[in-house]
Amino acid sequence: MPELTCRTAEVIVQTANYPLDTAYSYRIPPELETQCKAGCRVVVPFGKGNKRCTGMIFRVQAETEKKTVSLKPLIAVIDPEPVITEEQLSLIGWLRENTFCSYYDAVRAVLPLAFHVRIKEGWKMGDVEIPDTLSSEALEIYQYLKRITSKSEFDKFLDARETPQKEKAVRELSDAGLIVHTAEKSSRPAHEKLWSVRPQGEDATIPNMTPKQRKVFETLEELGEMEEKELCYLCGVTSAVLTNMLHSGILQRTEKIPSPEVRELPEPAPFFLSEEQQAVFERVSECIGQGKRKCFLLHGVTGSGKTAVFEKLIAHTLDRGMSVLMLLPEIALTPQMAERFTARFGKRIAIIHSGLTLSERQNAYERARKGEADLIIGARSAVFAPLENIGLIIMDEEGERSYKSEMPPRYDTIEVAKQRCDWHSAVLLTASATPTLETYCRAKKGIYELLELKHRYRNAPLPKVEIVNMALEREEGNTSEFSRSLHEAIEENLHNGEQTVLLLNRRGYQTILMCCQCNQPIYCENCSVPMTYHKTDGKLHCHYCGIVRDIPEKCPACGGVHLRKMGFGTQRLEEEIAVRFPDARILRMDADTTNTRYAYEQNFEAFRQGKYDIMLGTQMIGKGLDFPNVTLVGVLSVDKALFNGDYRSYERTFSLITQVVGRGGRGEKAGRAILQTFLPEHYIIRLAGAQDYEQFSKEEFSIRKMMLLPPFCDMCIIGISGTKPEQVQAGAGIVMNYIDETAQEEQYQKKVPLRVMRPSPFHYQKIAGKYRWRIIIKCKNNADFRLFLYEVLKKSCSDRRNAGLR
Repeated sequence: MPELTCRTAEVIVQTANYPLDTAYSYRIPPELETQCKAGCRVVVPFGKGNKRCTGMIFRVQAETEKKTVSLKPLIAVIDPEPVITEEQLSLIGWLRENTFCSYYDAVRAVLPLAFHVRIKEGWKMGDVEIPDTLSSEALEIYQYLKRITSKSEFDKFLDARETPQKEKAVRELSDAGLIVHTAEKSSRPAHEKLWSVRPQGEDATIPNMTPKQRKVFETLEELGEMEEKELCYLCGVTSAVLTNMLHSGILQRTEKIPSPEVRELPEPAPFFLSEEQQAVFERVSECIGQGKRKCFLLHGVTGSGKTAVFEKLIAHTLDRGMSVLMLLPEIALTPQMAERFTARFGKRIAIIHSGLTLSERQNAYERARKGEADLIIGARSAVFAPLENIGLIIMDEEGERSYKSEMPPRYDTIEVAKQRCDWHSAVLLTASATPTLETYCRAKKGIYELLELKHRYRNAPLPKVEIVNMALEREEGNTSEFSRSLHEAIEENLHNGEQTVLLLNRRGYQTILMCCQCNQPIYCENCSVPMTYHKTDGKLHCHYCGIVRDIPEKCPACGGVHLRKMGFGTQRLEEEIAVRFPDARILRMDADTTNTRYAYEQNFEAFRQGKYDIMLGTQMIGKGLDFPNVTLVGVLSVDKALFNGDYRSYERTFSLITQVVGRGGRGEKAGRAILQTFLPEHYIIRLAGAQDYEQFSKEEFSIRKMMLLPPFCDMCIIGISGTKPEQVQAGAGIVMNYIDETAQEEQYQKKVPLRVMRPSPFHYQKIAGKYRWRIIIKCKNNADFRLFLYEVLKKSCSDRRNAGLR
């Protein structure tokens, strides 16, 4: 006689810590069998106390009834249909194995924030007859429940986890179907909070206000309705101040679900590919739809017309009935690219990035899942978009560090893109004037196919670059941040009606507040980082943890009362430009001026239309933007970036200079660039000015090969953090001991070659109240090493001495 079978679900649980993070088997009750599918979220009992937790079904399978007797049953199913596709479930498993995150960290990365839910559990009466076998205790509880009219009292009475006797009776009632467990989901609100002054009658008197409230009131009186985040920043207050003013009747708040701005876009002008561009298009297009993964690196100088090639390839792929994923490194680049492609491809496009509201991200995700959008444009998180039948993935400016996630799961977007190309047998096209050295090395070895655009579109010349020695400027009495050459060039540009871009990669007004007595800067109380002075609100800001504080009257370290502001940021640069060029129209672009929803789009469009003469900003203006009337680029200072303690500092500085210089001369007029530096002979400055990536790569490869750094090895960093510095240091030593111990095991001795640097503090040892140490491992990232590292982490996390550390 055949054995009876029962369906079980392997569930990944949200609250499982790392040593216990695995897929757990649960029995599927008969009444939930039709609802349980892989990719659905569920409520399950977890741990010895059977705490109810949210989980996700990883897979459903059939087991013999004998094997499922001891399994706990699922409590409830949250989603009527799967919210994650089969491919995304595969990506979740890959992320866990390759980035050493938990399963649910991977789920959070894949699933948009708008889909994240809180579960409110409860009970309701069932609609069945009372069985004759019901015990007297259960029958007594059931009769009492029928008399309860309050839902909260009903749920509270059935919360039997504290009373074992009641728990047995409740389980009996549940098994009989007389009561049914419920799990209601509530998602995060997708509304936008807008604040304004409440209209007052003629005879109304305004209540007395504190100085902070007065500042908020005057700001709204002048500027009208504002978003909460922007209002708090401009006034230097918290949301609690706004709430108090709301309760006092001074302000009013409206909440609305924002909808994307719909504009009529003109038909795109026809364009023709150059011979170089056409050759690239033909080579990539012939590989699309061939049934196997293929990776390309398109290395082209700035202004060579890579975007035109992308547009042709996207049209070719969509015409074949396949979908396209286009990734950009910065939110700032999305509006420009989206506008261009929307004019060509219309409603087939969906935009995904973290700058959108929750409802916008949810809408884009659903459109992609339902097949209503087959062209996704977005930043790093868009790589997880639930597209089907992908034919082409494009990674523009692939060398940008923003493609690497700094929060769990710490993934590299290019590696996720390759996994998706494997699943769909798609083509991956990476492109940049300054690709990462790892990608360029793969292309040189033939792992990727190297394609090149060596000339600008229409053979336009690259900008002429002048390197100015600021040390000589100081010797000759010029103590300002502007060299004489840059000042004269800006004046000439203004006279000619041409636009200027100025790069200063430092936010704020002045970079530090220094004590004249002990020469110590004012540090953030949560981080080992000096705070930055912002003139907009007259306060000190930490750019790492986000804390804002008033300027202290005396030095916290020594009590000295003489404090001086030092350094130079974008706010002060804007002020100085206004003094030097009073008739110039100035646009500042940094994280402080782009914290509203449409800031990037509106500001860049205004600059393109000629409403501003000078655009200054941080690195967000240094890549991917195309303004035909920009003929002058000024780089005020990048010397500090060369010496930030990271082996990639030369690569990042070269990339930033090369990219920002390439913003000039992209129209019919020739461009020029002026680099201000105290290190004019440094080879990075010279090579970046000459846009000579080939020579730069040779120099860097020789250094990295000698030092055994990527791309000549893989590198893994184990971070240890906690609130107690002594415990963090000791915890790093414990992890190091487990590395030594595990490396001596026979299965790893020959298979896992390692070079391990002893524990050391991070460059900034304390961030957001957490002290941080690290262990750097040079290795070969393969399955054996990942198994080795998993064993080390499992032992370290299970060690009680490391309780409280992350």
